[in-house]
Amino acid sequence: MIDDLDDMVQSAVTEVFSTMLNTKIQVEPPGAAIANGEPHVAGSVGFSGGSVCGVVYLYCSAVFARRITCNLLGLQDNEIEGDEMVNDAVGEMANMVVGQLKSRLCDRGITCVLTVPSIVRGTNFTIEAVSSTSRRLLAFRSQDNQQLVVEALVKPPLSN
Repeated sequence: MIDDLDDMVQSAVTEVFSTMLNTKIQVEPPGAAIANGEPHVAGSVGFSGGSVCGVVYLYCSAVFARRITCNLLGLQDNEIEGDEMVNDAVGEMANMVVGQLKSRLCDRGITCVLTVPSIVRGTNFTIEAVSSTSRRLLAFRSQDNQQLVVEALVKPPLSN
C-alpha cells in the first residue's frame, strides 16, 4: 500500500493543481535534487483514523508560493498583502491535496479525519521522520520550472 500511497499523492497533487490553479505539474524522477537554501513555505495537514495516521507536507520556494496564491485567488503579485495571504493559500492547497488523499483512502476502506492546516516558513529546513514512521517523498515541477515537494509521513505503515 505504500507504493499505492505514492500514486494516490501524485494524482491528488496533479488534480488539485490542474483544477484549482489551471497549472500543469509533473512528478520528477525519484532521487531528483530538492532545492533548498532559499526561503520556503511549507503547508501541512495531518490525517488520522483507525488503521492509519500521518501528516503530509507541501513545500516550495516563497516565490512559487506567491505564484500559487495569485493563481488561487485570481490576483496580481502586487495585490498580495503580505505573508498571511500566502500562508492561507499554501495551507488551503495542502488541505485540498490531503482531502483528495483522504477520499482515496476512504475508497479503500481506510477512514480518517484531517487536522487543520499549519504553515512553516524558513530556509535550509528538512523534515525528519521518527524511526517508526514511513517517509515518502515526491518532487514535482511546474510548467514554469518551479519545484513543489510533497512529503508524507505515515504511521504505522499501510498494509493491504
